[in-house]
Amino acid sequence: MFIDQAEIYIRSGKGGNGMIHFRREKYIPRGGPDGGDGGKGGDIIFEVKPTLNTLAAFRHRRRYIADDGKGGGRNNRYGKSADDLVILIPPGTLIYDADTDELLGDLTDSGQQLIVCEGGRGGRGNTHFKNSRLQTPRTAEKGEPPAEKNLRLELKLIADIGLIGVPNAGKSTLLAALTNAQPKIASYPFTTLVPNLGVAAVDEYESVVLADIPGLIEGASEGIGLGHEFLRHVQRTRVLIHLLDGMSDDPIADFSQINTELSLFDPHLGEKTQIIALNKMDQPEVQERWLEIKAEMEKRGHQIMSISALARTDIRKLLLKAVEKLAETPSLEEVAALPVYRVETDPNEFEINREMDGGWRITGIAIERAAAMTYWEHYGSIRRFQKIMNTLGIAKALNKAGVKFGDTVYIGEYELEWQE
Repeated sequence: MFIDQAEIYIRSGKGGNGMIHFRREKYIPRGGPDGGDGGKGGDIIFEVKPTLNTLAAFRHRRRYIADDGKGGGRNNRYGKSADDLVILIPPGTLIYDADTDELLGDLTDSGQQLIVCEGGRGGRGNTHFKNSRLQTPRTAEKGEPPAEKNLRLELKLIADIGLIGVPNAGKSTLLAALTNAQPKIASYPFTTLVPNLGVAAVDEYESVVLADIPGLIEGASEGIGLGHEFLRHVQRTRVLIHLLDGMSDDPIADFSQINTELSLFDPHLGEKTQIIALNKMDQPEVQERWLEIKAEMEKRGHQIMSISALARTDIRKLLLKAVEKLAETPSLEEVAALPVYRVETDPNEFEINREMDGGWRITGIAIERAAAMTYWEHYGSIRRFQKIMNTLGIAKALNKAGVKFGDTVYIGEYELEWQE
């Protein structure tokens, strides 16, 4: 089944905890700290696999969670880092943050990878906190918390040439005639409900990929029918074959309507190179209208060809014309993509807000991470956390805000009691 949209939840692995341990061996009563560091948690990585052409796999699995790193051991042994979780996607997949609608990546090339969530780093063992004044530190770090995201995946088919037109214009018939594709074909509108791909041989050494985009109707740019789902695939194509239905009441009006919908959805779509062809020339009434339609299109500044996809008349000529235009059109890689704008945030920034119960809520990337990595059962770790509060300026800001002895301070999932 062809699926071109999916929403999933991902979470990287948590870092392994650093260990608090002291060397204990016979004849070495004061061996000193030897707690090892924790291992790194697994990353969440998306990778393009060229043999995939749908997002159907995400219908059955919507949660992807990487493994956690292992905790450190005695004798300065490092915990094992977790393997990365690699998620395979088809070329042409866009990855959005579902909560912010931010574009995180646009993956098109075979083997291309994108790390979306990095695994948490392993916590440091108490070996790192030994100094000349503190020989037996009961201080270590827990592993860094994992990162998590809700994602929206969208697939835009990558094709050299796209076939567009109103429903029942004969696009599927033309695709079948030019390639080995076997799309569903019938003499009623909306036969094609999903895009179809086919490979057409130009000569012994060259081939092009064609996409049959389902028929567009008035209002498609506003999402009427399945407009947005179909128009998205047109964006990836470099050249368009605009097929007019010779049996339509007004093929020229259809041509104007489709171009209007393209421009309304994306102004760049209206600028794409188009090869215009009137289809169904095997019908006598279409042959009678041909000269009139051709004259009117030329009057409007458009060149038009005539074909019969069913009888396969002049379809090779049409293909070669599209290939000729394709050679003059820059590839997707040569088109400079606009950079994704991301607001740069300082991880040391924090906010202080008053809770309904009179307590104080502190939010911020660095301070919440530090709280999650603290061993609260060890006094040395608590003292280290207090130093972090002072370094970030949080203690000073709380005093300025009016915090009093005994007040409750919330940081992430932790509830602390304020003391001077």
